[in-house]
Amino acid sequence: MPPPAVLYVEGPRDRDVLEGWARAVSVPLARAVREAAVILGGRQLGRAAAHFAEQAAARPGLKGLCVLDRDDGAVARGAADGLDVFMWSRRHIESYLLVPAAIQRALRLPEHDGRVSRLLRQHLPEAAGESTLRELDAKRLLAATGPIARGLGRPLALGRIARAMRPEELHRDVSGLLERLRAALLAPETVVTLATALRRR
Repeated sequence: MPPPAVLYVEGPRDRDVLEGWARAVSVPLARAVREAAVILGGRQLGRAAAHFAEQAAARPGLKGLCVLDRDDGAVARGAADGLDVFMWSRRHIESYLLVPAAIQRALRLPEHDGRVSRLLRQHLPEAAGESTLRELDAKRLLAATGPIARGLGRPLALGRIARAMRPEELHRDVSGLLERLRAALLAPETVVTLATALRRR
C-alpha cells in the first residue's frame, strides 16, 4: 500500500536527517518518512509541484509536503493544490544539528572528550542566539570537508547525528515538522503515542 502522503526533500542527506529525528520520537514515523520521501535533487519546488500533480491525479485526496531550506531567504511559491511547503526558519536543515552532546554521541566519543564543544565554540559566535543561527552557513560548517570534520579528523554522518538526538534536544521547528509529518503519514491510533513523546521535551 502506498504512503498516504508524499514528502519532498532536497537531497538524500535531508531525508536521512528527517528520518533520524523521527526515530527519536517514533519508529513507525521514521519508517513512514523513509517510504514517503521523494528526493528532488536541490531546492526545486517546481519539480515537486509537477510530480505531485501527476500523483494526485491518479490518487484523489493525496496530500504532499515539501521541506525546503530557507537559503537566501527567497520565499517558495507555486506549489500545487494539496501540496504544502515547509521552510525552515533557519538557513539550512543542518543548523538544527548543532547540538554538541548529540554530535558527541553520534561519533561515540567519551564524555570527557571536549573536541566537539571546542570546535563549535571556535566557529559559532559566543552565546549565539536564534538570530545568529538563522543566518549561519551550517551546511558549510558540517560538510564532509568542513571545519568541524577537519578538526575531528573524520566526516560527520548527519543522519547519525539526528538519530543521536533526544526528544528534548529537538528545536521547536523540528518538533513542529514532526507533528505535521505524523498527521500526514501515520494512522490515527499512533497519534497519542507520538504527541506524548513530543510533549516530554
